[in-house]
Amino acid sequence: MIETIIHILVIAGLIVSAVLVYHFKDLLAAALASGLFSFLISLEFYILQAPDVAISQAAIGAGLTTAIFIIAIRSTKRYEEDAP
Repeated sequence: MIETIIHILVIAGLIVSAVLVYHFKDLLAAALASGLFSFLISLEFYILQAPDVAISQAAIGAGLTTAIFIIAIRSTKRYEEDAP
């Protein structure tokens, strides 16, 4: 019963974080929401009994990719410009 509740909460978090990534105009906030999405995906892999994939996703997806996004955003404009 508790596993089902946790599974539903993780899925809901995935949906919310995906919507946040799409709607944020601040690129740093979008990168952090993308990192949250990757972390929740790794948690989902762990729930589905794939701990090796979960560790890889947490290290590469949530950790390294988010760090690379933040470094890239630091050298460009932080806010997305609206299309004319």
